[in-house]
Amino acid sequence: MDTKELLKKVRKIEIKTRRLSDHIFGGEYHSTFKGRGMTFSEVRQYQFGDDVRSIDWNVTARYNEPYVKVFEEERELTMMLLVDVSGSELFGTNNQFKKDIITEISATLAFSALQNNDKVGLMLFTDEVELFIPPKKGKSHALRIIRELLEFSPKSKKTNLEAALKFLTNVMKKKAIVFVLSDFITDDYLQTLRIVGKRHDLTGIRIYDEKETQIPNLGMVQLQDAETGAVQLVNTQSKKVRLSYEKHYQEQVAYFQETFTKAGCGVLSCRVDESYVKKLLGYFKRRG
Repeated sequence: MDTKELLKKVRKIEIKTRRLSDHIFGGEYHSTFKGRGMTFSEVRQYQFGDDVRSIDWNVTARYNEPYVKVFEEERELTMMLLVDVSGSELFGTNNQFKKDIITEISATLAFSALQNNDKVGLMLFTDEVELFIPPKKGKSHALRIIRELLEFSPKSKKTNLEAALKFLTNVMKKKAIVFVLSDFITDDYLQTLRIVGKRHDLTGIRIYDEKETQIPNLGMVQLQDAETGAVQLVNTQSKKVRLSYEKHYQEQVAYFQETFTKAGCGVLSCRVDESYVKKLLGYFKRRG
């Protein structure tokens, strides 16, 4: 992708997702995700009815009259986007790859954070962490995130969510809002997810294509694994083969939903041909 084409794509996504975050998600995001707690603001003279536990004894001794500490809600948040860039994201049957929807949702969330004056960071992962952009504020930073989502070429095609979650625990010591965007065709991450879920406000957003949920009856066909590259001749006329594939797929979906729920994390599934606007808005309202 040349620079001119890249900038054009960045601008197109910015216009679409910025409008969504400004007019639809801004208020919902703001009310859904609260500040981390209370932070010290100032001291003022004690007034009748104030909690005596908030008296600042040092200032009180200095002025020989009671003063109290005033606290306010800490509104600034940090958002981290953990985005799966493995080979299976380059699948789509409705003129859009899963990767395209993931990019749009990520951009919408980034601009929602920007509107709320919050920091936003990005982690791109396969079976390793391919790229980490530390959280920062500002429009230019949000646009950089979009450019990476559009242009980045991963070294690997495989998936290992556990590795990404472990990396997150090492680099993010303070509580953050974390969105994991993936098709979740992976497993064995329950224990690490539980640890991350206790420290951060985490939501898994599963993006999928309807055509990957089952294999159609097409006779003998060659199928290639998008992540391993393995090619296999499959008899799709066999009902047993088709049911076996569907069962395996549904088991992975169930693992995602049950694992995130057990870890106290949010879950959201969105098909590539569905409106992610309605899905996100519904999720924010339920959370709020």
